[in-house]
Amino acid sequence: MNFKHIIVVLSLLSATSSFSEQTIDDPSVSEVTFAKSIVEQNASQQILEEKSPLDIQKINQLLIKKENLDQELMENNIWSKIYSNFHTYKVLKKQQITLEATIDRLENIIKRTRTENEELESAQDNKVTLLGKLQLLKEYEKDPFEKFLTPPTIGTVPSVENPFAVIAAISYREKLQSDMEEYNSRYDSLEHIVGKFKEKQSILKKLLKLDSLNVELINELEDTEDQLKTFIPVIEIFKTTKNVYSKKIDEIELNLKNDIQREIIRTVTIGAVILFFIFLLLFIKYFVKKYMSDNENFYAVNKALNISFVSILILTLLLAYIENVSYLVTILGFASAGIAIAMKDWFMSLMGWATIVIGGSIHVGDRVRFVREGVEYVGDIVDISMLRMTMHEDINLTSYMTNRRAGRMIFIPNNYIFTDMIANYSHSGLKTVWDGIDFVITFDSDAHRATQIAKEITKKYSKGYTEITRKQLNKLRSKYGMRNTNVEPRIFTHIEPYGFKISAWYLTNSYATMTLRSTISIELIARLQAEENIQLAFPTQSIYMDKNVPKPITQLDETNPDIRL
Repeated sequence: MNFKHIIVVLSLLSATSSFSEQTIDDPSVSEVTFAKSIVEQNASQQILEEKSPLDIQKINQLLIKKENLDQELMENNIWSKIYSNFHTYKVLKKQQITLEATIDRLENIIKRTRTENEELESAQDNKVTLLGKLQLLKEYEKDPFEKFLTPPTIGTVPSVENPFAVIAAISYREKLQSDMEEYNSRYDSLEHIVGKFKEKQSILKKLLKLDSLNVELINELEDTEDQLKTFIPVIEIFKTTKNVYSKKIDEIELNLKNDIQREIIRTVTIGAVILFFIFLLLFIKYFVKKYMSDNENFYAVNKALNISFVSILILTLLLAYIENVSYLVTILGFASAGIAIAMKDWFMSLMGWATIVIGGSIHVGDRVRFVREGVEYVGDIVDISMLRMTMHEDINLTSYMTNRRAGRMIFIPNNYIFTDMIANYSHSGLKTVWDGIDFVITFDSDAHRATQIAKEITKKYSKGYTEITRKQLNKLRSKYGMRNTNVEPRIFTHIEPYGFKISAWYLTNSYATMTLRSTISIELIARLQAEENIQLAFPTQSIYMDKNVPKPITQLDETNPDIRL
């Protein structure tokens, strides 16, 4: 058997198989149709037998190309799969119309035969199955390519108004580019498929020129042309949509690029300004520290420089990033009442800070006494921030006699200057404070000598502080209406139940009252004990053991015997 006979046998088998499939799908195919098909196949085989070996070789080559194209179109081709589902849906829809017509025809028959009843039941069962298939393919009823033609959602374009928004804008640009690449890949795949279908169409036409009576090739060509009719309008719509989407993406990317460049330039400019002020701040601090020996003045200047720098920084940022300053002022104006109520203590602390800084009643380094809910605190102010003062508690008479604690850091809200009593021991450079020592001598002691001794000792040890205070008070006369500016030690004598109480008052360093008090007390006791006619008095009591307590002698009033004198 030669090659021509093999082709004839294979064609006959193909024709027989095709006819059997048609008879299964459509039982109405008649024997005449079958005979016609056989005749056409025989005619095709006869033509093929008459072909030259060169033509047969061309046919085989074209068939191999077509097979490769078919395999490529079926593998990983979403468009062909969508079209296949769409085509299946249309075929099932036609079958549904045919079945419904058959069912209507059979149901209209008044007296149906057994064969007709069986046909009706079979048609109804087929309809149920067909409706289930149609329900599964419901999404392919209208425009099955719509979700693939629709471009990705662009979303809200970020506004680049600050340095942090630059990162979001760059991320958004990358997302747009990724979406555009994915959308272009869809278009490229569709364009590639359409090109393959056109190539297949060309191969089928060449095959039909060589074998014009091949029914299978004719049907396949018709199916290919139907797919091209479906895909060509789709690719035209896709092309138009892609162009519009691409132009929109290009416009957004161009605007984002300009906004990012503008924001980067503005950020660099603001950064340069801030760096300039930082270097200026460090330069000024260097010279202040180098040429200012007073630590307290250096601290005050350093604090002022820090506050000034922060204020300039905030003002720079506000002017750079707030587009409408008047709008912000309006909002703050309406919100001021609510802010004042909700943040009353915070707001009052800010006002207290302004009062402290402008009024100058308290400075860093001042020794102050603060009373809150009956508890006294005495210490040195080590920091004044916008919300609170920080005080370091020192060992002093208050900690010795009342608290028995010292060394704590006390945080005083600035608003307390409006509601609580705060005493400043070192206001306006005044470094001294009056301190007193009390002692009691008996009534038979030489009170004048004791007073003289107390005055000598206090004058001896407070002489330096006396001169310093006199100069400072003379300076304060121009600021305050001060009348009594006597700075010499003062000695007061009072009668107490146990004797004369002598109170010696003297000026001492407000930061070291305990030291001078201890020194004066030791020498004062030593001097008093050296005097024979001076005795220290203290509470006494009499204890009687093994004897009666003497009773006071009473006398009767002669005019009234009932009254005892």
